[in-house]
Amino acid sequence: MVMDKEGVSSLEWRINLPNGTSETLVPRSGSICRMWLGLKCHVEGILLKARRFLEKAWKLAVDEPSKVIHCVKVGVALSLVSLFYYMRPLYDGFGGNALWAVMTVVVVFEYSVGATLSKSVNRATATFIAGLLGVGVHWLATQSGEKLEPIILGFSVFLFASAATFSRFIPSVKARFDYGAMIFILTFSFVSVSGYRIDRLFELSYQRFFTIAIGTSLCIMISIIIFPIWAGSDLHNLIYHNLEKLSDSLQGSVAEYFRDDGTESKEDCDSKVQGYKCVLNSKATEESMANFASWEPPHGRFNFGHPWKQYLKIGEAIRSCACCIETLNSFVYSEVEAPAHLKEHLKHLCMTLSSTSSNVLNELAVTLKSMKKSLKIDFLVEEMNFAVQELQKTLKTLPNHHIMRPPLTTQTTDDAPSGGPITEPIVPTLIEILPLATLVSLLIENAARIEGIADAVDELAGLAEFQPAIDKKTNQSQQAKNPSADNQDH
Repeated sequence: MVMDKEGVSSLEWRINLPNGTSETLVPRSGSICRMWLGLKCHVEGILLKARRFLEKAWKLAVDEPSKVIHCVKVGVALSLVSLFYYMRPLYDGFGGNALWAVMTVVVVFEYSVGATLSKSVNRATATFIAGLLGVGVHWLATQSGEKLEPIILGFSVFLFASAATFSRFIPSVKARFDYGAMIFILTFSFVSVSGYRIDRLFELSYQRFFTIAIGTSLCIMISIIIFPIWAGSDLHNLIYHNLEKLSDSLQGSVAEYFRDDGTESKEDCDSKVQGYKCVLNSKATEESMANFASWEPPHGRFNFGHPWKQYLKIGEAIRSCACCIETLNSFVYSEVEAPAHLKEHLKHLCMTLSSTSSNVLNELAVTLKSMKKSLKIDFLVEEMNFAVQELQKTLKTLPNHHIMRPPLTTQTTDDAPSGGPITEPIVPTLIEILPLATLVSLLIENAARIEGIADAVDELAGLAEFQPAIDKKTNQSQQAKNPSADNQDH
């Protein structure tokens, strides 16, 4: 007899137990397969996450090779400073205090030269001052007798630690010397407390300061010599890149508002508009870079005493303009729509103002990038102001000439003489021009803020002594008239 599948699946194996009962045997192959499949999926998930992590890490290394260079520099510094432990003569000279050199490299080696210099100088100076005060207080306490010694040491820790902690709340100190104040508290407390139980305190303090000085010096040299990463250059690049992003955002917002089948696609406009968000979030980065840049020595095109604080003023003006563009962008994507005939009437003027404003921003970016005074920035600003005036004039005429009024309607009222009909016009309100008027007002306000950016850049050009840009046409004409001068130069 042939048994169907259902009958086969219902077959059971039973075993008789000594106590007279029976037990059904359940096949274990199904549970083992499920466990194996679960383990396989779990392992594949881990491998997939590891692969994605490695892909992101590789992309970061390719996009920003300076970060890879920084990692290599830290490894080189730690390898060199570890010689204090590996080489017996060095270890015999410093002993366990050689560990302070390793710790110093770990805590002070930062991404940029300015950040490394800032932490190195803060750590070395604070360690020296705190160590000197600690040794002096310890000597004074030992001269006062055994009873007064712990009192003097405890009071000195309270006094100096409180004063140093309060100094960290002062904005000027916190911006440049916050790390130094923290190291001062740590070092002074350590020297004062440990000095109560240590006899050779001066020798111990000297060795530790010397190893810290070695660690900081090594970090500074490697940071400057091996592919230096300058905070000043990064700040300079960030500012003019923000100007370029602002220009793209402004043009993209206005183009999206007046977009039709003949303009660029919505996706292209959206990619340009998002640039202002990076500008709005750059304040903390700019302040940090400006602080570290002030510690750096002259490098490249940046001389000693370069006005880094002026970059913060330019950044503030740029963010003010970005706030205006953010409002403009939120209005562009709102559901409020102006009548098509009004948009068409003001489209050319708004696009002209947007174009001239973007030209000013792009020219300011070129000025910063080349560090040359622009020969045409004044003309571009005047062109932008002229576009503002034309737009203002046209906007004032909208309520009287460019609102399409509905025809007069005939209504009968009881107040009409002899009961005859009278005609009353239904006067349209200004609601239909408000959306467009808001857009125009934002564009005009943005132009005023762009002029503020131009003033800040001009002030930087004066403080940093930018040289006037060379007009290529004039230079070519002069070379054509006097070719012998070039031959003499060669």
